[in-house]
Amino acid sequence: MKMKRLTFKNPSKKQWLMIGMAIACTLGELTTLAQDANAGINEANQKVRSYFAAGTNLMYAVGAILGLIGAVKVYQKWNAGDPDTSKVAAAWFGSCVFLVVVATVIKSFFGV
Repeated sequence: MKMKRLTFKNPSKKQWLMIGMAIACTLGELTTLAQDANAGINEANQKVRSYFAAGTNLMYAVGAILGLIGAVKVYQKWNAGDPDTSKVAAAWFGSCVFLVVVATVIKSFFGV
């Protein structure tokens, strides 16, 4: 199969003018969209920062609830005489410490 070669004519002045107008309109729209995007990004940044304190407090509350549940589980295992009580206690305590540390490190890392 033979490939057909594409050939282009030189655009006329009218075509150059239309191409230039299309490019100018596109650039104008892009700058408008960029300004809208900047405003949107700044608004999203402010909203996320305002929710961050509540999210951190929520993580602390979840850590406290996990600590209470873990304490009950460890107490039950200890009363039952299970030999792996120390492993369970370490796991529950570790999860609570992890939640608190993650919340604190993220808070200080992002400077919120």
